[in-house]
Amino acid sequence: MKVRIAAAAIAASMAAGGVQAQSNEELKARLDQALKTIEDLQSRVKALEDQKTAPAAAAAATPGVAASAPAPVTWGAPVVSVGTRAEDAATPEAEKARLEVYGQVMLDAIYDFKRMNPDFAATERPSQIPVVCPGSAGCGKDGNWIFSARQSSLGLRSFIPTSFGLVKTDLSFDLFGSDGSTSIHWLSIWAELGKFGVGQTYSNFMDIDVFPNTIDYWGPSGMVFVRNPQLRVTPWADDKSSIAFALEAPNSALDTGKISDISPDFGAGFTGWNRLPDLTASWRTSGDWGHFKASGILRQVGYQNTLTPDNNPSGHETGYGLNLTGTLNVFGKDRINAGFVWGKAIASYMNDGGVDLAPGQGLQAETVQTIGWLAYYNHVWAPNWTSTIGYSQHIQDNTDGQTATAFKRGSYANANLLYTPWKNVLTGLEFVWGELELKDGQSATDYRLQFSTKVTF
Repeated sequence: MKVRIAAAAIAASMAAGGVQAQSNEELKARLDQALKTIEDLQSRVKALEDQKTAPAAAAAATPGVAASAPAPVTWGAPVVSVGTRAEDAATPEAEKARLEVYGQVMLDAIYDFKRMNPDFAATERPSQIPVVCPGSAGCGKDGNWIFSARQSSLGLRSFIPTSFGLVKTDLSFDLFGSDGSTSIHWLSIWAELGKFGVGQTYSNFMDIDVFPNTIDYWGPSGMVFVRNPQLRVTPWADDKSSIAFALEAPNSALDTGKISDISPDFGAGFTGWNRLPDLTASWRTSGDWGHFKASGILRQVGYQNTLTPDNNPSGHETGYGLNLTGTLNVFGKDRINAGFVWGKAIASYMNDGGVDLAPGQGLQAETVQTIGWLAYYNHVWAPNWTSTIGYSQHIQDNTDGQTATAFKRGSYANANLLYTPWKNVLTGLEFVWGELELKDGQSATDYRLQFSTKVTF
């Protein structure tokens, strides 16, 4: 820029004076004038440049003052909300994605007056109570102290706006590993968009809202309870009612019974054979009075022998069931939780105990009938004090080909007093009782006191 200005000034001076007609003195005078003009223009250019850079430098030196350049634009930047429980989440702003962190820290201090399979010592599970001793897992002296943090859990729930609607996801786990260790146990691995859902969550055949207000981990033996991988569609839903259908992961719980007594090696070869997914359907309605849910299931359960050349004997049987559950609001804030389930080959969906298939007459495969029920009363003593008392059973109609030690009936009961000093803190004492009865009538009980403290976030 400076070179262009100097050249223009010299050219203007030469044109104005008539170069060929001028004397040396006149040329020298005009050249001096041109140089002076160039110096003056250079000073002005520098002043203009200083004025341009000064505001930017001042902004950079002053905290909280943005530079004159436009800020970068971000799209779909997540807004993280920490400290909000997922079940209390409000609908997020439509233009923003949202991530929530939730969970609980929980310690159970348990004194078991009798005994339990060590892998399940941190909870009361009737099917794991040792009956035939010695020989069963958990046999030994009565009385045992257990401290457990296995009910502690962590979860992430997200809300992601898309052009098709709001995508919701839920990923959560607790520490109740199936091998008795304090290890990750996945609960929900779920995503849904509008009417459609995929992943692992509560079965469409169950009703989590009838689970009583207790602190023992496992819960009533006579209720349907399973978190199942599934494809779900809810074609109709409003504020009070909904209808849902799902294809769920199949599983065949087998009892080889007297076949294993006759030929242990042959009986050891039997495994489940699942060629079709389970089909479940449910209808739910609710109001100020409480809620009611009716669920049904249709499934194919199968078996095969992997130790024979042709994998026979093999075959399939049809399983089916009906689950009726609900809650009823009664006096003040008190509530009754109740449920009844009946079916054949549905033990895979029960909270505890039983099998789907077992040998019948002539050692031919038969579906095993299940009946389950629960009844609990939840009482509010004061705003921060509550109690729950109730009973549950899972009963199986044993087949002729099952052995004397097959699961016949699992019974379960609770009574507690719980205190909530703050919204996210709960503590209390609970008495838990369980009983396992076998096909031949032998039985054993287990009972315990559990003191727990839970902090949710």
